[in-house]
Amino acid sequence: MLDISVFGRYTYLVTELVWGTVAVLLLRRANALRKAAITILALYPIAYVWDRYTLAVGVFDITLRTGIDIAGIPLEEHLFMAVVPGLVVGIHETIFGDCADVGGPGTPTP
Repeated sequence: MLDISVFGRYTYLVTELVWGTVAVLLLRRANALRKAAITILALYPIAYVWDRYTLAVGVFDITLRTGIDIAGIPLEEHLFMAVVPGLVVGIHETIFGDCADVGGPGTPTP
């Protein structure tokens, strides 16, 4: 397996930027950037509270991060809360969105 810890304290940030780029490319391809933005904005407050709680009670410890905290949680976690739903919407819209057109995956045959 590839060891990406070579980025040291930037490892988590690099990971989020790579997967965030994949998400944006999928969303652009599916013409779903606006749809994803609305979904991310709707989910963000829930994700923030959930993340803040899990960090506070020690569910996980993030060692390979920049050390920059914003509103009580690591910068990388804020990115994570946008990347994950963006990636999910991007994959969903790539498979089932308007780009699929008639005859695409998930489209009933007449």
